[in-house]
Amino acid sequence: MTKFSKEFLAKIKEQLSAKKEDLENELSVFADKSPTDKDDYNARFPNIGDKADENAAEVAEYSKNLTLEDTLERALQDVNKALKRLEKGKYGICKYCNEPIAEKRLLARPVSSSCIECKKKLTLEA
Repeated sequence: MTKFSKEFLAKIKEQLSAKKEDLENELSVFADKSPTDKDDYNARFPNIGDKADENAAEVAEYSKNLTLEDTLERALQDVNKALKRLEKGKYGICKYCNEPIAEKRLLARPVSSSCIECKKKLTLEA
């Protein structure tokens, strides 16, 4: 098993921590953290007005925010999982073949949990 340098892991941790902060900030613009689940957010229903067109705009915006919330939450979950792998000393190992993931791939996509070969196989099977 390949060991990554402390400098490389520190750089990855810095990137992941910055990404986590960005995602949490983006979510906080239109959603509140769930009081029962630290990884869950709930989009706030906008209050634009009481007229029919304003109500329609509220529903449209809320629907858009739910989709965005889902996307951002998934990205945040990926970041949190990568940070946990870092803490446990299991970062950079493919979850399918248990081989090291190339540093170049991890630098490009720090949340990667699979090597390029396994990802290609999974993509072709889908």
